[in-house]
Parts: sequence; structure tokens; C-alpha cells
Amino acid sequence: MDTSTVSDELRRYLALFWHFAWILLATTILAATIALLVSLRMTPTYQAVTRVLINEAPATKSSDYASILTSERLALTYSELLTTEKVLSGVISALDLDMSPGALKRAIQVEPVRDTQLIELRVEDTDPIRATRIVNTLVTVFINENTALQEMRFETIKKSLTEQLNELQGRIDEINSQLSRLGDSSRDEAERSRLQTILAQYRQIHSSLLLSYEQVRLAQAQTENNLVQVEEAAPPSRPIRPNTVTNVVVAGLVGFLLGAGIIFLIDVFDDTLKGPDDVTRHLGLPVLGLIARHEKDVKVITVSQPRSPISEAYRSLRTNLQFASVDRPLNTLVVTSPSPGEGKSSVVANLGVVMAQSGKRVVLVDADLRRPYLHRLLDLNNRKGISTLIVQPKLNLDGSLLQTAVSNLWMLPAGDVPPNPSELLGSAKMYEIISRVSDHADLVILDTPPVMAVTDSAVLAPRADGVLLVVKPGYTNLAAAKQAVEQLRRVGAKLLGVVLNEVDIQGSRYRYYRYKGYYYYHGDYYREGSEKNGRGDKKRAEAGVRNGAPTVNGEKQNRS
Repeated sequence: MDTSTVSDELRRYLALFWHFAWILLATTILAATIALLVSLRMTPTYQAVTRVLINEAPATKSSDYASILTSERLALTYSELLTTEKVLSGVISALDLDMSPGALKRAIQVEPVRDTQLIELRVEDTDPIRATRIVNTLVTVFINENTALQEMRFETIKKSLTEQLNELQGRIDEINSQLSRLGDSSRDEAERSRLQTILAQYRQIHSSLLLSYEQVRLAQAQTENNLVQVEEAAPPSRPIRPNTVTNVVVAGLVGFLLGAGIIFLIDVFDDTLKGPDDVTRHLGLPVLGLIARHEKDVKVITVSQPRSPISEAYRSLRTNLQFASVDRPLNTLVVTSPSPGEGKSSVVANLGVVMAQSGKRVVLVDADLRRPYLHRLLDLNNRKGISTLIVQPKLNLDGSLLQTAVSNLWMLPAGDVPPNPSELLGSAKMYEIISRVSDHADLVILDTPPVMAVTDSAVLAPRADGVLLVVKPGYTNLAAAKQAVEQLRRVGAKLLGVVLNEVDIQGSRYRYYRYKGYYYYHGDYYREGSEKNGRGDKKRAEAGVRNGAPTVNGEKQNRS
């Protein structure tokens, strides 16, 4: 894919997003508003935080890698023990909380602080004071439980030594009591000597037991891991949830992305012709004209507003038609569209006006015998027309061609709606009518029904010097347009090109910037300084016909 193609695609998508910017805006505002309302209705949640320091036992401290792993595992172990049911039940009992251990556990977050001997505890609650009390009580209960758990390892030894010491102390006290009751006799002296020997042995044993007891206590102190709360948690001043600003921003971003997805889906499933690129790429036809959308109450804008940019666009279409048919004189032109509602009759009327203004004698033929509309645009009657001429034994155009308000421009109406339009349009009498009309005009423009609706256009197109296809961007179905082109080519019609009608200059996703700038320049000029001139041109155009209208068959034609 070359640079120009990438650039074109980028411009197309930018124009697409600009065209549907209201979707992006709507989804973003809607999502942000919903997030704001939900956040305002949510109950605030507060978080109390504290930290616990693990004083590792001196006997287990080392600088090797194994000691480091032991410390990490110890922190993880304590993190799990902090949320055991026994500890949680102790907290609930101490604070008289109305919740289960499972509910309390869901409100607690325990996480070791990396590369430290700290454990961070967080407790969330709708009441900041209660959250603070829970986290502080949790630490206290766990420290007591941990101390009791570690003391159980030496409890049996210490209890046994304590019992022996107490028993031995009792015997020592008994011997001292016996010694105090002895007299000065030789017999008592012998007994005193024996008791003192036994007392010395008991005291030696007592000293040994006491030393063992102290060694056990020392071993306990060296192997116990001590927990210390670094600082008590303070009541939080702000809730952690809802974070209204963050929620609104994130929701707005999600809404924007959702809107972008919707726009992409619209573009994927939109099977209409959108602009000149689609016409060139899918239909293989040149774009001869681009007509901007204008007020519905203006019937023929080239008459009512001859200096408007839309009228200038019709003059550009006139020039492009002349270049499109340089190899073959363009005497008869069929104008049609793929489907109804694309404004082909309006294009016929305005094209006929600018052609007549260039000095050519132009006849507009309303060949739509099913739903004739051209006479309404030109304010003419439809009493006589094609259907009337076809049933005449001898063809006579007198009274059938109607003079319009524009010099050099006539119209042949459709007449009464017949029961068999396709047969009439394909008859030899119809070709004779076109031939007779062509003898008295430089250009005959036929307004025919849509190609996909009926076969009338396919009947007339092969006999014309050229066919002009009118499509409406954003309205004309791409498949219908392709099928219309194929059908016209199948019958041998000479397709000159396409006219994009009723283009939304303000909102078109292709944003025809050059034309748009031209439109504003001339539009401002016309609105600010040319309204009177425009009305004067219209009056002169209408009055010029009455002062000297051309004739057909040597006679001045009647206007309805």
C-alpha cells in the first residue's frame, strides 16, 4: 500500500469520525454521566492501614541465601496466619462485631512489603473508626496468639524443670528445718554432719537445675520470632471508594471507545455510496458533477438563485458533459437513477436551465410515465404530453411543447399516466417523437424512471447519445448502483458519468474541502450583497421569455 493510499484512508476515517462526532460525544457523555451518578449513590468505603515488623530470632539470622529465603517464607507464613479463623474470631469477640469470620476476612488485605521484614495490613469498612479499630485489634490479637504459639515449644521442658526445682527446694527447706532442731550432743553432731552433706548435694543439684532452666529460657529467646506493630493505624480522612474523578474519566474513555466501535460498525455495514471515491472505485465511472443539498422549497435553484454556488455547480456539470461527449455530438441525453428519491428530476430541470442559458435550444422530455414530476418543478401543466402524442394517428407537436420561464428552454410533459408505460416508451412512435423533438432543439434531455424500479430507462437508454446517472451519497445503495450500471451497459447504453446529488456539504463524511470553501465564499457573497441581484436575475429570466420567446414549428409556444 503506497503512501497516497494510506493518506486517503486516513483522511477518510478522519472524515468518518468527524461526520459521526455526535456519536462519540453522546457515548462519552452518557458513560461519564452514568459513572458519576453511580459514584454519587455508592456508600463510601474507608481503608485503615498499619504495618507489623517481624523481629527474626537471632539464632536463625544469617547472611546466606538460605536465610533470605527463610525470611521471605516467614513473612508469607505470618501473612497467612493473620487471617486464620482463630485470629479473626478473637478480633470479632474483642470488638463485639456483628459479622462472620468470612465477612471479616474479605475486608482484610495482608501483603508483605518486598525486600523488608514488614507486613502491611489494610482493613476496609464503611465506618473509618471501625476500620481503624479492627486493624489495630487484629495486630494485638495476632501478636498474643503468636507469642502463645511459640511458647508452647518450651513449655513442657520449663514445666518439668520448674517442678524439679520446687521439689528440690522443698527438700532443702526440710533439711534446714531438721538442722535447726538439733542440739549439742554427740549424737546430734553426727546427725548434723550427715544432713549438711545431703544439703550440699541438694544445693549442687538445685544449682544445676537452675542453670538448665536459664539455658532453656535463653534458647527460647534466641529462637522466638517477635512481632511489633510499627505504628498504630489512624482513622482515614478520605474514602478510597468511590473515586468519582477516576470513575468518570475511565467511563468517559470507555464510552469514547464504544462510540468509535459503533462508528466502525456503521461504516462496515453501510452499503451506500458515500462519495466520488466510491463511484470511481466501484462503478468505474467519472463524477461529472457534485450538487450540494439546498432548501426543499426551492424548485429550480438555477432560476431562483442563479448566482449561488449550487447554480455554479450545474454550470460545471454542463462543461463536464461537453468534454465527456467530444467524440460524439450530444443531442439526446437520458437522465436516470438507480432508485427513487435521488433527485434526478431536479437535476434534469436545473441542467436544462444552464444548458439553455449557454445559448442552446433545449427540450426537457418527462419520460417518467408512471410518476411524472418534471412539470411541477417548472410550474407547467400536464394535460398534454407523450401519452397524448403516442395515440395520435398523425404526430403533431403543436401545443405539446410548453415554453418555460427560461429562454431557449421547452418541455414535453408526460401526459396522462397510461396502463403500459414500458410498451409505449419502447414503441416506434416514441422514437419518432424524440426524433421530431430533436429536429427543433440542440439538446433533448429525457427524465426517465429509476433503473432498478422499472425497465423504462433501459428501453430508452440505447437510443440516446449519452446516459447520466444520478446518485445520492449516503442514500443510494451500492449494490443497486452496480446493478443499474450493469443493466444499462448490457443494453448498450453509453454511460457518460455520475452526478452526486444532494451532497451534505456540512456533514459529509468526505468533507469536500475545496468545494466547501468555495461554497462559503460565494454563499456569504450572495447572502450579503447579491440577494437583490439574484431576485432581479430571476425576474429578468421570467420576463425575458414573455418579451420574445423562441418558436417551435414556426409558432410561438404557449406557456401554462
